[in-house]
Amino acid sequence: MTPGVVRPPIMASWRRSRDFHVSADHFELQYAPNPDRAASLAHSANRIISEASAQFSNEPVSVILTDSEGVVLERRTGDSRLQRALDQVSLAPGFSYAEEFVGTNGIGTALEGRGPAQVFGHEHYVENLEELACAGAPIHHPTTGKVLGVVDLTCWRTDANQMMVAAASTLARRIEEALLEHTGRRELALLQDYLAACQRNRGPVLAISNDLVMLNDAARQLIDPMDQVTLLGLASEALAAGKPSQFSCPLPSGVTARVHCRPSWSDASVIGGVVNVHLFTRVAANTPSVLPTPGPLPGMVGVGALWTTCCQEVETHFRSREWLLLEGEPGTGKFTVARATHLAHTPGGHLRVFNADELAVELTGAAGSAGSAGAAGSAGASASGGDTEQADVGTATSRWLDSVREELTDGRGTVILRHVDRLPDEVLDELSALLGLLDASPQSRDGERQWVVATRSSTGPVDGALERLVSRFPHSVAVPPLRHHIDDLRELVPFLISRLTRGASLRCSPDAMRVLMRNRWPGNTEQLYQVIRKVVTHRRTGVITPADLPPEVQATSRRVLTPLESIECDAIIACLRGADGNRAEAARHLGMSRATIYRKIREYGIVIPPSKG
Repeated sequence: MTPGVVRPPIMASWRRSRDFHVSADHFELQYAPNPDRAASLAHSANRIISEASAQFSNEPVSVILTDSEGVVLERRTGDSRLQRALDQVSLAPGFSYAEEFVGTNGIGTALEGRGPAQVFGHEHYVENLEELACAGAPIHHPTTGKVLGVVDLTCWRTDANQMMVAAASTLARRIEEALLEHTGRRELALLQDYLAACQRNRGPVLAISNDLVMLNDAARQLIDPMDQVTLLGLASEALAAGKPSQFSCPLPSGVTARVHCRPSWSDASVIGGVVNVHLFTRVAANTPSVLPTPGPLPGMVGVGALWTTCCQEVETHFRSREWLLLEGEPGTGKFTVARATHLAHTPGGHLRVFNADELAVELTGAAGSAGSAGAAGSAGASASGGDTEQADVGTATSRWLDSVREELTDGRGTVILRHVDRLPDEVLDELSALLGLLDASPQSRDGERQWVVATRSSTGPVDGALERLVSRFPHSVAVPPLRHHIDDLRELVPFLISRLTRGASLRCSPDAMRVLMRNRWPGNTEQLYQVIRKVVTHRRTGVITPADLPPEVQATSRRVLTPLESIECDAIIACLRGADGNRAEAARHLGMSRATIYRKIREYGIVIPPSKG
């Protein structure tokens, strides 16, 4: 590390820390009193963490495991002096070391960058940590690629070296291998239970897990697609209890079903099991025929007009297989709408998702590997190292594009291209050219045209290569921000609570719901999910009160805005920003009087930048 030179990853982290408003001289940490140490990650990592801590037992090194929120699950160290120092800075089980609370550090920075991170001494954003050095590596789910947590090595700054990040990365790979072995056993158990149930029962049989749904021929032929959606939702909730159960339920088509659910494993933190369905009652022949109203998309709730209209438009494009661009602010649920639409109409159909963030991770890894190799060589080899880096990055890009090309030319099912606005220009151009060639092929081998959906954030500009790609999609649908259908919180909050607590007896009080509904939710549904997740870490049963809500949602507007008022509020904020806070200029642009805009600013509780005029 060159003295006086700030490494690019550290500089990027410092900027994020500043944007998070982290104080440089002190910090306030989020605390979860009972971190889930029995979760799949902690269970799979336990042996590896124990072996690593034994290896460092005579060294002033601490081995730390966190979840995806940076909450410390395990901390092992044999050095009492280091242990006291870690206690003083709350680097202990239950505390979150996410960047938004602590700033630059090996745990939070690895989570933000989705790759290995090492932070030495004064590179920490907060002064309290400058005597320490840490190296963290993210742990990815072996099949979904989702970041599950971080394994981190922390020691004194004077004892640190460049090998720490390599050691942390090795531990992360070993934990991922253990997770794969654990996941593989579960999938095998589920498959065996499913095959046994199909042999014993000629009726409809389903197998469900977090990542998989299987239906036998009887289930596909006898259960209406809309009924399948309802059954999958109810059965998933029942399996989440982790014990056998049975229930009867009416289905949208008029059929009544008796459902038997049998989990394939006892760990209720990950659902999985076999479902037998018996259809035993139909609507009587002389009963007036009533067309069922469209049901909710799987895994989604909400009845607001804007939200419902958005979902209906997406379904219309799915039925006609028209390629579609979904636009909206980050966290609004663009991918969720596309995926749910596919599952609602073709629950057993082929679905492939390509995420631009996955390519970004590959490119970061390729560049990092080449950079490390170049640093290890002599100064005279630096040009060769640059060529290697370009080759590695090019290989990662080609591999990603080849996968997309293979899937699109296959012509099956649904293909979702997530976050296309985050793709490099050269990838956007190649993807645009590929889509231009395929748009002329109306049908796949099974006679059904492939449905291609792209998602992008509406907060960024559309020009150049992105504009050329967007033009390949003849239709677009805007997914509304949460504040424009805020009434849906009354359904969203209980839904998220049930999902996060696996059906535990926990509900939101009216006072807490009013606080939530008076928020603007700039991070939309994803932000709401994270808020509820923080709440359920310290309250699993009972009633959620305003005191249980995290500080970031305590600042609220004066009242709940209607969807129309929320849209008007957004327009006023946008005009004020465009006018550098000049109220008179914003009022003129909006066609309202100065007195009116002053009144609405006070009424909506809008905070604006100071005027330059």
